[in-house]
Amino acid sequence: MGFYHYVFGLHLHSNGYIPGLVALPPTPKVDVEVWLDLMPPWLQEIPNTKKQIWFVSDYQVECGEPLLRVQQLLGGAYFQISYFDGTEFIVDRAGSQIWAKWSDKLTLEDTATYLLGPVFGLVLRLRGIVCLHASSIQVGDRCMAIVGHAGAGKSTTAAAFAKAGFPILSDDVLPLWERDRTFLVQAGYPRVRLWPKSVEILYGTEDALPCLTPNWDKRYLDLTQEGYQFQQQPLPLGAIYILGSRSSDAAAPFIESLPAPASIIKLIANTYGNGLLDKGMRAKEFDLLSRLVAKVPVRQVTPHADAIYLPKLCEVIINDFESLNYSAVTLKDAES
Repeated sequence: MGFYHYVFGLHLHSNGYIPGLVALPPTPKVDVEVWLDLMPPWLQEIPNTKKQIWFVSDYQVECGEPLLRVQQLLGGAYFQISYFDGTEFIVDRAGSQIWAKWSDKLTLEDTATYLLGPVFGLVLRLRGIVCLHASSIQVGDRCMAIVGHAGAGKSTTAAAFAKAGFPILSDDVLPLWERDRTFLVQAGYPRVRLWPKSVEILYGTEDALPCLTPNWDKRYLDLTQEGYQFQQQPLPLGAIYILGSRSSDAAAPFIESLPAPASIIKLIANTYGNGLLDKGMRAKEFDLLSRLVAKVPVRQVTPHADAIYLPKLCEVIINDFESLNYSAVTLKDAES
């Protein structure tokens, strides 16, 4: 029978449990089939000369290999995603089938970190869904997006909001669904991934939270545990906050508004999986983001360089959100 899950607005059926997701009762509606520790039988029949390079990561690991290669198979009907550590995925063009395989040195948990990040980022884009590289937090009857490049602090900020009592919708991958001239954020899964330094900032010690995998020092905050909340239903997007460079200025943290042209440029730079887009995907992305910034305020955030100001950062963001006349609550309300 397998396992059923719901993530990023999609119904999943898999042949095994996917770490990090909540198992649900069987449903007749399935958007994506996932086969773990399995490759399609026809894959070995395709010679390398028939595979077309679609994307090669600029980032190289210590041995000089690129972190990631993506190739098109069978004239673009499928994509082969190959990581430097031997983890591989096959995804069909419709974004409805995923096969995953990993080396003996790795674990299912290792594979799940790829699956629920870059792989599903590609699946969503193939299905026409634009995703921001962002975390999202429920505030009142809406949500806000915390956007930023890798290392900007969006997950750390989301975890700080979670610790203060705010429900979290998603971390890292934020799918945008446009419905009836409103932009909805679909929920991800009940975890926030954090580097050990962020765990130490939030909880006092690096080992206060469990590791994502036995082979990686990154950790996760479980939003299903007592004292935390995971918002499973989609919510309208009320505002977008883009984390910029940290500053030691006495005025930090502070927030500035962004005009529409600058907002579009910033958001394009922070869409998820933007290195994997073809011309058609990029055109649709630009059109959607143009409509988005016309409806949703985009704000530039300058955090303080000192982590001690993290609670202050959350307070500044909440106060700004309230000033936009949205139904919101204070940090004190969320904690009570």
